[in-house]
Amino acid sequence: MPSPKNSARKPLLISAGVALAAVTLGLVSWQATAPQDTGPEPTSAAAPQAPDARAELMKLARRDANDKLTTGRPDAPVVLIEYSDFKCGYCGKFARDTEPELVKKYVEDGTLRIEWRNFPIFGAESEAAARAAWAAARQDRFAAFHTAAYAEGAKEKGFGEARLLELAREAGVPDLDRFRQDMGGEEAAAAVRADQEEGYRIGVTSTPSFLVNGRPIAGAQPLSAFTSEIARAKQAARAAAAK
Repeated sequence: MPSPKNSARKPLLISAGVALAAVTLGLVSWQATAPQDTGPEPTSAAAPQAPDARAELMKLARRDANDKLTTGRPDAPVVLIEYSDFKCGYCGKFARDTEPELVKKYVEDGTLRIEWRNFPIFGAESEAAARAAWAAARQDRFAAFHTAAYAEGAKEKGFGEARLLELAREAGVPDLDRFRQDMGGEEAAAAVRADQEEGYRIGVTSTPSFLVNGRPIAGAQPLSAFTSEIARAKQAARAAAAK
C-alpha cells in the first residue's frame, strides 16, 4: 500500500545488504494501516528471510541506553522495533491490547526491549504528534504521553497544538514551556525524519510495522504472533551466544 510521501523523497538504498533487506520486506508486504486507515485487519505476520537480509535488519536495533523512546534493557536478547503513527487506528489497538502484555511478560524479565520509531504518514497532525512524543521523551515522559495519545478515542480529538499540550499535561510533562519549544524545534524534526528515512529505506510503507530481531511482523497482529516470534528470537539468541 503506498505511503502518502512522494516516492521521489524516499532515500536511495545505500548498500547491497540494505537493498536485499528492502526486497525481502517488500515481499512480506507491510500491509498494516494504509493512509486511508480502512479495510479489514491484516493477517500476515513474519515471513522467511534470506540470512543476509535479516543480519542487516538486526543492525537497526540501536540499543542506546540514552534513548528515551524505548522500554527494556539495552542488552535484552530480543529487540522489537515498532514503526508507528499516533493517528493510526491499528497502532492504537496494538498499544492498548498487545504491548502491555508484552511488557509484563517479556520486558519486565529482561527478555525484550521495545524501540519506538516515529513513522508519521497521515499528514501534518501525525508529524506534530511525532514531534510532541519526542519532546515528551526529553523530559522522561514518553511512555505516559504514548499511553495518553493512544487512549481509546484520543485520535478522534486530533493533534493540534492545544490538544498536544493537553496530552503533555495528562502525561505529567513537568515543563510545558520547554515541551512547546522542543516540539517546534529542528532537533525534533530531524529525529522524526531520521526514523522515517530508516523505515523507508527498508521498505516500510504502512503502520504499524515491526521487526523482532530482524524478522518483520506487519500490522496489529494478535498477541500470539508476537509471543511466538519473541520465543523464536530468544532461542536463536541463546544458541548464538553459546557458540
